[in-house]
Amino acid sequence: MVETFTFADLFAGIGGMRLAYEEVGGECVLTSEINEKARVTYKAQQWKSNRDDHIYVDDVVALGNMSRLKIPKHDVLLAGFPCQPYSIAGLRQGLEDEKGRGQVFISILDILKKAKPKAFMLENVKGMRSHDDGETIKYMRKRLGRCGYDIFGPHDMNSMTHGGVPQNRERVFIVGFRKNLEIDDFLFPDPIPLEKSMRDLLDTGSVADRYFYDERFGCYAEIQKAVVSTDTAYQWRRKYVRENKSNVCPALTANMGSGGHNVPLVKVDGGIRKLTPRECANFQGFPDTFVLPETLADSHLYHQFGNSVTVPLIQRIAEQIKEALP
Repeated sequence: MVETFTFADLFAGIGGMRLAYEEVGGECVLTSEINEKARVTYKAQQWKSNRDDHIYVDDVVALGNMSRLKIPKHDVLLAGFPCQPYSIAGLRQGLEDEKGRGQVFISILDILKKAKPKAFMLENVKGMRSHDDGETIKYMRKRLGRCGYDIFGPHDMNSMTHGGVPQNRERVFIVGFRKNLEIDDFLFPDPIPLEKSMRDLLDTGSVADRYFYDERFGCYAEIQKAVVSTDTAYQWRRKYVRENKSNVCPALTANMGSGGHNVPLVKVDGGIRKLTPRECANFQGFPDTFVLPETLADSHLYHQFGNSVTVPLIQRIAEQIKEALP
């Protein structure tokens, strides 16, 4: 097992993967994130690794087009790439596909072939596994293998069963190791007991009035009637309230930032309210020290945490990858 290693943080978002990999000794040498608002949050943090050779390249496609010598050498490539409506045709056509459906994945392949990191970890929504009756993920595995990697996964994991965080968030992961390393014993983390309740992650102090629902909202009567338990979370789904039967937070989504209709609701002593951005950070396992820039509107922060990864879950995978690296 190595003591430290370098990694590239692609589709970095606000840095959830970087937080996790730095916790196990990783040092970031490359960050790529195309969303300007996400970069504001990412760059507001005090990262553990501050290497002089670290670079930013906003667009992964531009990064994939760079020469091999310009891409920083790294041991592990991380990519929580967007859950686009991929098709086999789009993946095969790559950059020639007029809708660009395969562009992002082809860029990942280009970077792997040029930089040849020892390992990679890819993350996506669980639906990617079953897309096109499993043909999409099968094709991805084959192309990744052709880049010179032994492939582990796809493997489904949930934040509440594998990350110790009370959020019902299912994701699929693929891990690869360069074939010449002959690593055949990598294992994804096993499930662990959930020791935190949803209430443990709610703010115990005063919460601003703007997060509470009252008669000002046309949906208030319906919300008041449906939101009755203090032990679980709910969601206002534009026309109705949905209760989360698992007694944990429902999966945070990127469209929480689009009108807020998917932001989970909770019943507290002061009434019924939606989660605050800081609470969304809690439900993704971000530390209290993680900076939420005051220059960004709540809508941007909701979008960012809905798009993010659950940090403790990623850290458990990072520990397994580090254990396997020669």
